[in-house]
Amino acid sequence: MNSAHSDTGPLSPRWRQAVILVMIFGFSLLIWVTAKTYAGAPPIPARVVGEAGQVLFTGEEIKDGQEVFLKYGLMEHGTLWGHGAYLGPDYTAEYLHRLAEIGRDILAQARYGKAFKDLNEGQALEIGALVASQIKQNRYDPGTDTLRFTNLEAAAYRTQVDEWKTYFSGAKAAVGLPAKYIQDEGELRNLTTYFAWATWATVAPRPGKDYSYTNNWPYEPLVGNTPTASTYLWSAMSLITLLGGLGLILFIFGKFDYLGWAGEAGWKHAEESRLHAWTLTPSQKAVGLFFAVVALLFLGQAALGGALAHYRVEPDGFYGFNLASILPYNLARTWHLQLAIFWIATAWVGGGLFLAPLVGGAEPKGQKAGVLLLLGALAIVVFGSLFGEFLGINGYLGSLWFWLGHQGSEYLDLGRFWQLLLAVGLIFWLFLMFRALRPAMKGGEQGELPSLFFYAAIAIPLFYVPALFYGPRTNFAVIDNWRFWIIHLWVEGFFELFATVLVAVMFYQLGLVTAKSATRLVYLDAILYLAGGIMGIGHHWYFTGQGTLNMGLAASFSALEVVPLTLLTLDAWDFIRLQDKDCEDCGRPLAAKQRWAIKFLIAVGVWNFVGAGVFGFLINLPIVSYFEIGTTLTANHGHAAMFGVFGMLALAVLVFCLRELKGDRAWERVEKFIRTGFWGLNIGLGLMVVLDLFPGGVIQLWDVLSNGYWHARRLTYLMGGTFHTLEWVRIVADMVFLLVGALPIAYGTLRLVFTPEPKDAA
Repeated sequence: MNSAHSDTGPLSPRWRQAVILVMIFGFSLLIWVTAKTYAGAPPIPARVVGEAGQVLFTGEEIKDGQEVFLKYGLMEHGTLWGHGAYLGPDYTAEYLHRLAEIGRDILAQARYGKAFKDLNEGQALEIGALVASQIKQNRYDPGTDTLRFTNLEAAAYRTQVDEWKTYFSGAKAAVGLPAKYIQDEGELRNLTTYFAWATWATVAPRPGKDYSYTNNWPYEPLVGNTPTASTYLWSAMSLITLLGGLGLILFIFGKFDYLGWAGEAGWKHAEESRLHAWTLTPSQKAVGLFFAVVALLFLGQAALGGALAHYRVEPDGFYGFNLASILPYNLARTWHLQLAIFWIATAWVGGGLFLAPLVGGAEPKGQKAGVLLLLGALAIVVFGSLFGEFLGINGYLGSLWFWLGHQGSEYLDLGRFWQLLLAVGLIFWLFLMFRALRPAMKGGEQGELPSLFFYAAIAIPLFYVPALFYGPRTNFAVIDNWRFWIIHLWVEGFFELFATVLVAVMFYQLGLVTAKSATRLVYLDAILYLAGGIMGIGHHWYFTGQGTLNMGLAASFSALEVVPLTLLTLDAWDFIRLQDKDCEDCGRPLAAKQRWAIKFLIAVGVWNFVGAGVFGFLINLPIVSYFEIGTTLTANHGHAAMFGVFGMLALAVLVFCLRELKGDRAWERVEKFIRTGFWGLNIGLGLMVVLDLFPGGVIQLWDVLSNGYWHARRLTYLMGGTFHTLEWVRIVADMVFLLVGALPIAYGTLRLVFTPEPKDAA
């Protein structure tokens, strides 16, 4: 411990000022980039015409096609501009490749009277260059709001109208979808129209630039779509930012060696902790029902993950059963992602409600009724939105699909009505948190910690608001901008910050750290996470309609996100030391009751470094992202970071609250299930990464480099060779995760919650 450091007295206001400055700076850049997204998004022309001036389709039909794409949940089947699900193709990459193939055949017939495959090498090179030169032009006239297609592009569009019609409405079902999934002729034509516009944006140069609206993504050598100079430059510059940031933060941690969770104990005797003398309030007992919901949702989400993995090895059936007829891939993936958000958020919301009376020192009148009301509202949102998504993608909701059905944006699939209800529920949760925390926010031995607890809670409903900033006919570049405000800022940013405060409060209540140590850690994590994380959101936007300004800023700040993630290896070690910390007077372990909550936090530190740090940084480099986005390397990062960090963090909160909810006798009956589940989840997730996700992602990346992006995303590639073998091998990992991990955790939670034994019976 640094001799100049004291853990008593008020915390310097400079910490608070630093957080405010970081947020002002970060959000100023982010708002600037968002404003430029509106200005620089690929234009949707009023009409698209052929060379003779005939109208091929209109801007309204493009928007109608986008509605078809969203309504039927096709972003949970394939991808557009690399974003979405990975069983189906990338619609833009597939359309672009077929555009090149059709164009080569048309020009070969026109010039040499034979198919392209029959040309000699010189003729083939000539035709290939002609096709690329025609496609890589921007014939949009902003004055007349008209886009002109060449005869080649018009012919390819007409051909692909039939091809995509066959794909989505043919007797042979598209992979993972029911046969004749989309039957309306107008919808099918408009959907192809939308693909044609989205593909045009990938090759048409921005006015005055030598790269397209998507920075030349996807990689398609046939038309000259290759990485831009900026993609290479900012990949190199981001490495410099990373090394500089790591050097600076290691210097700071070396100078101020009191930084970290292993601070001074808050109480000198184990039995003096606030938790030891606390009697559970009625609302805290009611919060146990939240954790029962968490257990059920988690188990359902894990089971759906197994079904999704099986689609990757048997797309036409589930051991001979036609699963797509009742649970198509796009619906299963929708529910898988939605349930992940629901159960993780519910755990953190429940943890906040459990700890708030303890921090505030008393139970507000009517708090239990409010908690039960919130639980009922949560049930309505969860089950209403899931059922609505089923109805929406099956076409049962008509014009109400966007409001009550499947909104169509990955991770934000629930209909707008359910989103509004969720926002209202979060505001009500914030009200419950405030009334419980208010007595302690006036000051006292806990210092600023109660206020920080509330401020972090405010961010949850506040930063969900951007989910309401777009509609089904908004330009897709703008939709994706706001979508990642939610995915990155809400889930990865402010929800994680709230979870950090939860952990700080938990440790303070246990007596493992002082209020000042806990408060300082909250400020430090806020500075480190938000410094890189706010603008780091832009790494999702490299190729979705933003320019090189975003790429430069995002690559640099995204590299800085690795800095706090690297330090989480120190957090993991701090948690190991905390679980073994003894009372200075009696020698009893301070955290003996909460050993499994701390073990889950140790797992958070490890997976944050591996999943978010190592695998996240790998795919955040612009040049790597250019080739790998939408491949298994993205899923590798997603699983290791989403569950490894946020899932483990939620389970740490769940286990902490469950341990305090019931007495020793009740806990002894279920501890073996928590122990088994902990190891099952970590081993299962580790096997997913080692056996399939990482090696499979590397193999798929190699195919992108060798044959083009379209090839590595086609079903013929996914169902063949070593890649497919690894998908089969993954069944071992999935079974361990589900049967040895998720099932015992869920069973232990439900058994403990519904055990009638009161706490004082222990």
